Amino acid sequence: MVLVSTRNPLNIGAAARAMSNFGFSQLRAVNPYDLAFREARSAVGAAPVLAQAKVFASVAEAVADCSLVVGTTAAHNRELHHPMYRLAEAAPLIRRKLISAKVALLFGSEKRGLSNHDLSYCHWLLHIPTEGGHLSMNLGQAVAVCLYELGRAAQVHSSAKRQLSQAADLDILTATLVDTLRISGYLKPRSGVATDDKIRRLVRRLNLSSEDAETWLGMLRQMTWKMKSGE
Repeated sequence: MVLVSTRNPLNIGAAARAMSNFGFSQLRAVNPYDLAFREARSAVGAAPVLAQAKVFASVAEAVADCSLVVGTTAAHNRELHHPMYRLAEAAPLIRRKLISAKVALLFGSEKRGLSNHDLSYCHWLLHIPTEGGHLSMNLGQAVAVCLYELGRAAQVHSSAKRQLSQAADLDILTATLVDTLRISGYLKPRSGVATDDKIRRLVRRLNLSSEDAETWLGMLRQMTWKMKSGE
């Protein structure tokens, strides 16, 4: 997170605390109002992040080691010369880049945001969609919203990488589930193919990982054994 010309210690502290909340640790400040930056060091829960924060004289120096630089803007009454994405679109792109390189997310000053000169160091821009009458957000809140979305993108990416069950495993699970339901009396003994098909579709809608499917199969087999043994 790179805060450019920030003046309010409450905003610096809120940004640092949001970073701690969502698992980000590298805070950089460009020309912060000195008093505000020093006062922010007492922000509750933000001490570790603030203790490691680095101060730079320019945006160029702050992002020199980053392969992707993304600026934030409310995009209000200004001509922009960059591609711009909504936060929900930008977050997955940033997370993918973070796997192999450093990324800088720039936030401007409370009054003016990022200048055109600041934006010239950015590869592209993002904005947080808000109601028409309130286009800009408080700096600390904007940082928190962006970091939440980045964290959510990480969870989605992690979920997408899990190993899903193969069709053959799901067929075994479905057959075991049907058997268990018949023994329990939930299904009639002579329930037909249509019922089996309905349960098969239900099992597939669960989108189970191979590990979860194995767990469910073990539970169903244990229940079936208990019911058949009469214990």
